[in-house]
Amino acid sequence: MADSTFEQAIRQLDKALGFYKIDIESEQRLRSPKASLSVSIPVRMDDGSLKVFQGYRVRYNDLLGPSKGGIRFHPDVNLDEVSSLAFWMTFKCAVVGIPYGGGKGGVTVNPKELSLLETERLSRGYMSAIADFIGPDVDIPAPDVYTNSMIMGWMVDEYSNIRRAYTPSIITGKPIALGGSLGREDATGRGGFYCMEAVRDTLGASGKQLRIAVQGFGNVGYHFARLAHEAGHKIVAVSDSKGAIYKEEGLDPVSVYKVKRETRNLEAVYCQGSVCDPVDHTRLTNEELLELDVDILAPAALENVITKENASRIKAKIIVELANGPTTPEADEILFENGIHVLPDILANAGGVTVSYFEWVQNRQGLYWEEEEVQKKLKQIIDKASAEVIELQKEHRTDLRTCAYISALKRLNSAVEAKGTVRDYSVRR
Repeated sequence: MADSTFEQAIRQLDKALGFYKIDIESEQRLRSPKASLSVSIPVRMDDGSLKVFQGYRVRYNDLLGPSKGGIRFHPDVNLDEVSSLAFWMTFKCAVVGIPYGGGKGGVTVNPKELSLLETERLSRGYMSAIADFIGPDVDIPAPDVYTNSMIMGWMVDEYSNIRRAYTPSIITGKPIALGGSLGREDATGRGGFYCMEAVRDTLGASGKQLRIAVQGFGNVGYHFARLAHEAGHKIVAVSDSKGAIYKEEGLDPVSVYKVKRETRNLEAVYCQGSVCDPVDHTRLTNEELLELDVDILAPAALENVITKENASRIKAKIIVELANGPTTPEADEILFENGIHVLPDILANAGGVTVSYFEWVQNRQGLYWEEEEVQKKLKQIIDKASAEVIELQKEHRTDLRTCAYISALKRLNSAVEAKGTVRDYSVRR
């Protein structure tokens, strides 16, 4: 029987503990969520009927600060997945050194089947159900898969109505008009781009023009592709849930994304102004995209897309994990043996939570930064964290994921020891 997603996440922790020992009390705190909540959300549908949706929120750990993590609307959302994502958020915040713990939430729903009004009712209902479980100093949600700034705006409005006080710092990823931060929209993709650029020469992917394939062409995948394209790299393939498009000479991600947003279809096009012309391309499956001979593979969709079944066929030099948990532990071992470097999710997609932290700080200060300042601060944090992980790889001679976990464990363990452990409280006889 295959491990659950959470069991796979714990296996990543176990591997890191083999290289870096921490206090047993720290380890105990990291093996299970601090608090989990399951809620039922009744929603009046547009046809007058009532549907009840299942929602979740997990606060995994708050050793370094209030828990932080997104809310996703997806048919496959369940408590195991949300717990895993909250676990990864704990380490993601720690590896980049921001004062947050890990949290996550979600609703089991196919958002494509909802009208805009139904989505608003569901969003407000979810916030109403979890309002006593979260707070600006306790747990701060944000957007995730199939949620966006408008949904976050509804949620912060609902929370403020419940508390009878405008509380923008309860949610990040909000619209700018409601206290959102400049630079938040592209933060996750930008962080992945900064991470790739910071380490690619060290990892053997030097050169002015890298060949890049992006699996998952939503917000994160698009902004990563756009920034890489602007830097002179060649985006040879992108995909969505229906399939992939491939062009050896390179695609224009801005044009492709424009048409995808307007038509919901992934088409190889080049646009000048409002006129978009099709370009020659090849149709591939998502599985075929993963196995392309490229310099950089960026999985930016869902969990567990690189497994022991396909890992031996991966040809990319570097995998940049823009999604959470796209690579299974078994696949990690195969990739490492084959000399393929994996920039792990807890580092490569930490740009989103980092700028969410910036937004939370700005909300609490009532002082807002220009976009250039946000991007500069983000780059400083990602560059520093990337350098730390590379140095740990030189020291421990293991895969980058394990080194990222070691980096995070050092900060988490320090927080436990700072409050005292059995060594401090035991009395020698």
